Amino acid sequence: MFSFRKLCRLVALPMAVVMFLVSAPLTMVANAALVPTDAIIGTMSADQDRAAVLNYLSRGDVTAQFRALGVSPDEAQARVQAMSDEELRQVAGKLDQIPAGEGFFGFVIAVALITLLVLVITDAAGLTDVFPFVDPIKK
Repeated sequence: MFSFRKLCRLVALPMAVVMFLVSAPLTMVANAALVPTDAIIGTMSADQDRAAVLNYLSRGDVTAQFRALGVSPDEAQARVQAMSDEELRQVAGKLDQIPAGEGFFGFVIAVALITLLVLVITDAAGLTDVFPFVDPIKK
């Protein structure tokens, strides 16, 4: 009987602390306010933008371009579902302006020119020796 009383005393203090913490009043406050019309309209336009982007992604030429680039159309649609409202607004606003796949050659040419410029500068600085017609700057 004596050991049972010791056990009860050891358990009683932690249980009292737990019961005190559980029964303590929480300080969460619920706020009630009117929902502004802009918030509702913003949600509606986000749904419309999402539908427009998903409709664009379901086109045959767009899905063919995705498959050519190694992207699953289902994965692209899942990413559209995960986009924020601001991102959807930006993409939906540019759907009519930017056709799929256009501007790729301009990008390749820009990367090639930047690479060429970096190589010429490093040759001129004497760090590399790629082009024989570039003489390094001597001090």
